[in-house]
Amino acid sequence: MNRGYADLEDSYLFHRIGQKVAAFEAEHPDAHLCRMGIGDVSLPLCDAVIKALHAAVDEQASKASFHGYMPECGADFLREAIARHYVSRGIGLEPDEIFVSSGASDDLGSILDIFERGIEVQIMEPAYPAYVDANVMDGNKVIARESGKENGFLPMPDNALPANLIYICSPANPTGATYGRQQLESWVEYAIANDAIIIFDAAYEAFIEDESIPHSIYEVPGARECAIEICSLSKTAGFTGTRCGYTVVPKQLERDGMGLNAMWVRNRTTRTNGVSYITQRAAAAVFTPEGQAQVKANIDVYKGNAAVLMEALDKLDIWYTGGRNAPYIWLECPDGMGSWEFFDFLLERANIVGTPGVGFGPCGEGYFRFSSFGSPEDTRLAASRLLDLLG
Repeated sequence: MNRGYADLEDSYLFHRIGQKVAAFEAEHPDAHLCRMGIGDVSLPLCDAVIKALHAAVDEQASKASFHGYMPECGADFLREAIARHYVSRGIGLEPDEIFVSSGASDDLGSILDIFERGIEVQIMEPAYPAYVDANVMDGNKVIARESGKENGFLPMPDNALPANLIYICSPANPTGATYGRQQLESWVEYAIANDAIIIFDAAYEAFIEDESIPHSIYEVPGARECAIEICSLSKTAGFTGTRCGYTVVPKQLERDGMGLNAMWVRNRTTRTNGVSYITQRAAAAVFTPEGQAQVKANIDVYKGNAAVLMEALDKLDIWYTGGRNAPYIWLECPDGMGSWEFFDFLLERANIVGTPGVGFGPCGEGYFRFSSFGSPEDTRLAASRLLDLLG
């Protein structure tokens, strides 16, 4: 048996939240809860995507246009569309360096297939729990890179620490913190010097509006020799239930005489049957001019929600990071409260549901995460309740 599963800690965060919320609703059936904790989107798929979905379904109804198995690494039409999207940002990628997936979460775990077991992996804490769990399952040694308010929850390279793999998420989940260009340059330099590989999670890059913050690790010189980029349409285009993402593995990325691009081709052609034709046509619509304009309009709604929450926190003089270039706001619990203490306080006194920071690791104790993916109406109501409660 894989003993790594025995080393996993119980994943209790959202289960415990669900239990607390259910108990509260049972006691207060008329209460209107403002749910600011969930990371799921609330707006529907944009019109360009819906039209593409319908057209693809209709194609599947005709023998002349029917599609069966798709290429395991992705359809040419989608890989080429994604490559053109990168070119628009000044990044040249070959379509066969792009691998279509059923979402970033799948590849964040599956990518470990091409690495030896028992390697040393640096993970920024507070962390998206799947990073840690996937590596524990594989028997890897997790090195938690602790962070806090003093460094804006953005740990930097430490030459005294070893690493074979380095997980970087920017904008980060849960903190919303973003690495600037020079900071990412330092990480690339560290990875090259230590023969390490960066797994760059760019799931929230579409929320970046500051030009000094890279959308892609490949904006940094040298990253092609040391980084894999994993992207998602879940938050960019509302594909949380539709499921599509993509992973970039440059051909220049080599270790021990082996090319990681070729290894990932072999992995995908062995372990998957590809993403459905219908889904890939929907994803391709995201990268059309119409699709880009429409998904940006949805993102602007979520960014507007973040602005409403940040304005309330500014009035309350509560420290936070994220929000401006990310869909998450990571705030310091007021009056020295612990993460779960503040959760209970908000639920009972203001009927607001958020996410206790300690659920993302010990460095999250005393902090709290708000999501901006709710409705504008509930977000405004939550901000008003915060001001009434804490003002």
